[in-house]
Amino acid sequence: MIKKTALYEMHLKHNAKMVHFAGFEMPIQYHSIREEHRMGEIKISGNKALEMVQRVTINDAAKLQIGQVQYSAMCYEDGGIVDDLLVYRFKDHFLLVVNAANKDKDYQWLLKNKISPCEIKDISAQITQLAVQGKKAEETLQKLTKASLDTIKYYWFVEDELAEVSMIISRTGYTGEPGFELYFDNAHAVPVWNAIMDAGEEFQIAPIGLGARDSLRLEKKMCLYGNDINQDTNPLEAGLGWITKLDKGVFVGRDALLKIKEEGITRKLIAFALHESGFPRHGYGLFKNGEKIGQVTSGTVSPVLEKGIGLGYVTIENSEVGTEIDVQIRDKYLSAVIIKPPFV
Repeated sequence: MIKKTALYEMHLKHNAKMVHFAGFEMPIQYHSIREEHRMGEIKISGNKALEMVQRVTINDAAKLQIGQVQYSAMCYEDGGIVDDLLVYRFKDHFLLVVNAANKDKDYQWLLKNKISPCEIKDISAQITQLAVQGKKAEETLQKLTKASLDTIKYYWFVEDELAEVSMIISRTGYTGEPGFELYFDNAHAVPVWNAIMDAGEEFQIAPIGLGARDSLRLEKKMCLYGNDINQDTNPLEAGLGWITKLDKGVFVGRDALLKIKEEGITRKLIAFALHESGFPRHGYGLFKNGEKIGQVTSGTVSPVLEKGIGLGYVTIENSEVGTEIDVQIRDKYLSAVIIKPPFV
């Protein structure tokens, strides 16, 4: 059965076009493709919590300070990616914020790799997450809280009240824009939504959906699980070597990743921009001199650049920035160039 978020009625009130996403009715767009989205929240606590997080993630959670957030990923034994995620460090526990579509799978995988004594609890059903993004996000939210938002650094968070509701206020986001993500109890979803909309009215705040989130994250080359990364890709070829701490000690997938690094990757996730009008989509072929060298994993027409952009895997010998390639769009081959991301 398709579930509804605590803000379902508010989406309808704002004339959102709803779609099925990760088991929920979610807004794909409102007036046009322009962020509210749902994630999964898994709490890990107990004496072995840090050891557990270190075992199942590829980044080094031991370096996190209380109140700090870390981008990371989890891998299978063969180095394939279980999911990418955010790790929040609290005084007495960790919070893993995973992709909603992967939440159940991730939870079962965590239980399978559990280290005792620690407790792993899926609290997703209790939590509403709101992403408030854009240049006026801080100014809007500051009206609703006594917390000094300007002192919260990027990828840090505080626990405080906003709109008279206790919550996590995190300077993070999946749009590449400045802003915050808020986590709080479902019971307060509608009042918090209304308070934020009222506070942002003078800045012409507007709700936007999953469609805009996708184009915004793509312009910054943020990976989307299921498109750019999945169980058949590894972090090294996906450009996530910077979060893969092979020297931190044992973790699931480390041996396989060490072998991949030693042997060298055979393909690489690249960013490309079209020279001519076209809309690259997931699964389209990428070619060089008539030979297929890879395929598109994510693509769109950038609202900012007003041209087609995308990500895709290509053979390592054809992955250099500046390489001219062709994108097969239906029965046409459109010229493109590999660029150094981000696009915007």
